[in-house]
Amino acid sequence: MTERTIVLLRHAKAERPAGTADIDRPLTARGHADAAAVGAWLARRELLPAEVICSPAKRTRQTWHGVAVGLRGSGPEVRYEPMVYGGVASDLLDLIRATADGSAAVLVIGHNPTISDLSGLLDPTAARDSDGLRTSGIAVHTFEGAWADCMPGKVPLAEIYTARG
Repeated sequence: MTERTIVLLRHAKAERPAGTADIDRPLTARGHADAAAVGAWLARRELLPAEVICSPAKRTRQTWHGVAVGLRGSGPEVRYEPMVYGGVASDLLDLIRATADGSAAVLVIGHNPTISDLSGLLDPTAARDSDGLRTSGIAVHTFEGAWADCMPGKVPLAEIYTARG
């Protein structure tokens, strides 16, 4: 059996400029620093994703770019998926289940409440903050099997961390 790792990441701290559409909100200076800290944290733990599933929102794309710098160029395939921006937890689970079998780890960069809801869907018994993941919050889940075997309630939470740069 192959061990699979799902890293769920809530985007880094974003600005709320007046007159800017939600999808176009950029990261703050702290958000850029925190995103790089996420990448460094993942690299230290050797949690190097083979695939990245990312919301197309500006703040999640910028978060990914900061994470990539911290990872020091591991070069995963990146898919910008509209469902990560507008979908629900089960939609994100469907995207994860479609991950290539050759990939051992996938990173999903999204928004609350959906990204936190997905963590709860994967492991409803794990203790977590009632507000969900904070900005730059990470939930790492692991399981044995194929990506198609990734089922609600069957993917234990291994670690939670909030990166700060």
